[in-house]
Amino acid sequence: MAPLPLPDPDAPPLVALRDVARVYPHGSREVAALDGVSLEIREGDKLAVMGPSGSGKTTLLAILGFLDRPTRGAYAFEGRRVDSLDDDQLSRLRNRTVGFVFQAFHLIPQLTVVENVETPLLYGPAPPDEWRPRALEALSRVGLAARADHRPSELSGGEAQRAAIARALVTGPRLLLADEPTGNLDSATGEEIASLLDELHSRGSTIVVVTHNEALARRSRRLVRLRDGRVEGEERPA
Repeated sequence: MAPLPLPDPDAPPLVALRDVARVYPHGSREVAALDGVSLEIREGDKLAVMGPSGSGKTTLLAILGFLDRPTRGAYAFEGRRVDSLDDDQLSRLRNRTVGFVFQAFHLIPQLTVVENVETPLLYGPAPPDEWRPRALEALSRVGLAARADHRPSELSGGEAQRAAIARALVTGPRLLLADEPTGNLDSATGEEIASLLDELHSRGSTIVVVTHNEALARRSRRLVRLRDGRVEGEERPA
């Protein structure tokens, strides 16, 4: 396989965090889940985030995905400041630009696989006649088209995670956020999902993976380590 093109260093970053902190009240005091994080992610990058429990990984992912907002600092997405947007504006931006993959899949058991994949489109601008073709195309991208009419209970763990990834891709997001995407899978199935993320990245997806799995993290171009809400260091695997 030819080496992937590197993100353009002269292009503005897709994501830019500057001195971002997130502070939560805890009884009579405050706790900083993030404490002065600065980070850039460029189009076509693949970034892994590691750190012990309580290091701020989940909070960072929530802020990147517009599920939370910084207490202080600046967040620019596509060159536009977004940390001061209201909830409705953040919700629209999230639906248009971000896809989420979770450890627990979060598939709706009463719906078929293709109906699960369609669900993000219900809240976006795509007309209803586009929902099914787009969902089927997303399932094809993850090798799950043949299971479109099955229920989540009929899927293996790896198939369920593929369906969840298809759901994350169906809106054509600029940024794919994966929170422990192999955490509920055995090693062989986890390898399949890791390979799928590699493939999506090779096709141009910008991906951030939060993981405790060192081997999965080292498949990324960049590996950021957090501790106590701060960036402890950054490595560049192979």
